[in-house]
Amino acid sequence: MLYTILKHSHSGLRWILVILFLFALIGLFRVAFRKKTCFATTRRIALFTLIVSHLQLIIGMILYFISPLVIFSGQSMSNKIYRFYLVEHISLMIIAIILITIGYSQAKRISDELRGFRRMFTYYLIAFILILISIPWPFRGLGAGWF
Repeated sequence: MLYTILKHSHSGLRWILVILFLFALIGLFRVAFRKKTCFATTRRIALFTLIVSHLQLIIGMILYFISPLVIFSGQSMSNKIYRFYLVEHISLMIIAIILITIGYSQAKRISDELRGFRRMFTYYLIAFILILISIPWPFRGLGAGWF
């Protein structure tokens, strides 16, 4: 029961995170490279993206230890589904969330706001690409659905 609730929460929250990422990247691009002046709104959306990504990490870490798809054995590495959930998914997601955190915190410390937003845009874009790569999309055949 707990596994099902967490799995659906984790899967549904992915869509909110993807949408937040798109808004954050568009806003960061507009501020950093088009010199639009919506600093507060863009920073707030980037912060919400950071918060939701950390919430996803917490749910994902709980799922990591209770999921039947994560099997801690030598044979897991020879099965593409078990290997994905045991190593690839969690590794890339943790790296992406670290990049989001570094990008946001570094941007706050830079006195030149445009430079800070450019740096945040770069970190968020790399993190977004890593997240898209490591999501178990249904067309990848990893035993996951759209929700």
